[in-house]
Amino acid sequence: MTQPPSYPTPPAGGPRPTTGGVAPQPGPHPQGYAAPPQYAPPGYAPPQFYGGPPRPVAPPPTLTPGGQPLASFSDRLLAMLLDAAVFMVVGLVLTVPAAIIFLVVIAPEVDLFAPDGSLGEADFVRDLLLPLLWLDLGIIAISLVLAYVYHVEMMFKSGQTFGKKMMKLRIVPLDPTRSLDRRAAAKRFLVQQLSGFLPGLSYLDGLWQLWDKPWQQCLHDKFAQTVVVKVSQ
Repeated sequence: MTQPPSYPTPPAGGPRPTTGGVAPQPGPHPQGYAAPPQYAPPGYAPPQFYGGPPRPVAPPPTLTPGGQPLASFSDRLLAMLLDAAVFMVVGLVLTVPAAIIFLVVIAPEVDLFAPDGSLGEADFVRDLLLPLLWLDLGIIAISLVLAYVYHVEMMFKSGQTFGKKMMKLRIVPLDPTRSLDRRAAAKRFLVQQLSGFLPGLSYLDGLWQLWDKPWQQCLHDKFAQTVVVKVSQ
């Protein structure tokens, strides 16, 4: 009787012969080695997906000798515009009553016509120009007094005007061992007022902070030895 042929027994865990079209079950490699590692060129980092490109980090603000951050040009400009708006309102409050007084009280007193109805010869210098000049000088004097109180007395007490308070700015001495006094505030005010009498000097005074290093001072700051800092309130 003929014996059926014998087949070699596969090793344990090795691939199984396929019968009936059935694929062999997966298993560890018969030789026992691991898959080769993934290759990456030197210095390569896989891309990371996030909300956008990295944003540039703003440089830290320049600090005063006392450790306070200096105010930016834009903040100082906005504070100055707010203060100018305050004085625009003050100017209207002073000018409108003066104009009413001139038109209602002074102008009707000027005799333009002679008693016979003909056009008279009024003294315009005495009757019109001098009263108008006195009104203008009165408005200028009152404005200077109010400006002194606003820029010196308020500054001396708190270091802030209305505009600086809104922008959270304060004027402090450059020397951190000193406190702001009336003399320093008056020096700043004097230089600011005098710069307005020379064409272009007021612009030079305000723009000086853009290239002044390291304390970003205007000319009136340099004269008074003060700086403008950013505060929390």
